[in-house]
Amino acid sequence: MHIETWMIVLAVGLDLALADPLWLPHPVRAIGAAYAVLDALADRLGLRNRFFGACCVALVAGTSGGIVWLLGRIPGIGAVCGLYFAYAGLALGGLLREGRKGAALLENGQVEAARTVVAGLVSRDVTALDAAGLWRALAETVAENANDAFVAPFFWLAVAGLPGLWAYKAVSTADSMWGYRTPRYRDLGWFGARADDALAWLPARIAAVGMWIAAKILGMGKAVRFGDVVADARKSASPNAGWPMAAAAWLCGASMGGPSVYFGRLVQKPVFGPTESLWDARRFAMLMRLVLFESGIVVVVTVLL
Repeated sequence: MHIETWMIVLAVGLDLALADPLWLPHPVRAIGAAYAVLDALADRLGLRNRFFGACCVALVAGTSGGIVWLLGRIPGIGAVCGLYFAYAGLALGGLLREGRKGAALLENGQVEAARTVVAGLVSRDVTALDAAGLWRALAETVAENANDAFVAPFFWLAVAGLPGLWAYKAVSTADSMWGYRTPRYRDLGWFGARADDALAWLPARIAAVGMWIAAKILGMGKAVRFGDVVADARKSASPNAGWPMAAAAWLCGASMGGPSVYFGRLVQKPVFGPTESLWDARRFAMLMRLVLFESGIVVVVTVLL
């Protein structure tokens, strides 16, 4: 294998083993700080519009990719820098760790402690959710982030190298921070949200297909038709989020979606999967195996190609 392939495989291993330790500086924090400065600048200049938002995202994405490219070319330490940025750009380990933490608390009946964990993973209001609601919220964020935290960044790492990975991460961070349909971010965050939709379009569908293949290998969801996944995925207002969520819901046999509260407003989200079944410890364990196995399939196919 080429050194680049070894770097990718080692980066995945480091991500699963170490996740994102708080003591280790993370580039996404710097990207987030840059957007916070630009957010304040938009206020001072009175430029909370689509054009300024697009310029901000282009600036941060281009700068992020450029810095990573330059650091990777430093003689002697370029390979170390490259490995670090490849590892830091993936977040599957952190997703699985937080998922296990929330699930363990719910299994032990520690609902309030689990609520704190789930609140740190989702943008919805979880204060009024009971244990069943927290199970569903936890399952939804793990399923959706199977793409956002791993498949999409891994796809851009494989396709466009480290600069492409970090340009994508900058766009994704813009969507996370500004991609809300609120009066404050409706215009400023428009470009970041649309760019993230475009860049994650193919990876989201790869994630759904990967889950389908993983389920067949693991003997899960034997009676589920992929057409059911496609039909449900198309219900989502997001062009991408519905794909891994619908796949996970059908293959694990429990519904996702339904009413959720965002920023004090009740949102009626489409329902994915069989409506008669709720999430519990057993089904969530199935989801965790599915996400891990699907990610392995993506890595193996990438290495072979």
